[in-house]
Amino acid sequence: MSRSAVWHPFTQHATEPVPPTIVGTEGAYVQTREGKRILDAISSWWVITHGHRHPKILEAIRNATETLDQVIFAGLSHDPAEQLAAALVDVAPAGLDWVFYSDS
Repeated sequence: MSRSAVWHPFTQHATEPVPPTIVGTEGAYVQTREGKRILDAISSWWVITHGHRHPKILEAIRNATETLDQVIFAGLSHDPAEQLAAALVDVAPAGLDWVFYSDS
């Protein structure tokens, strides 16, 4: 196992081989430093469901960060959060009238 300071999840560091180092991603694949392409069949733990570096998602991220990057929600808000919350409430069952943003 690598002697780096990274503690890899779900890994027995005393017995596991050094994990491959990923240096690139494209679509459904990750690429190791040695050039091997590996199918990311679990979407990097289910957070890359549309593929790595999807052009439309990258464009949306770039556009969003041209005006906002991160805004604290304690006493502040912003239009994208308000618009998404309103759209979610519109399609939610009756009585679900609030959206709380959180990470996992």
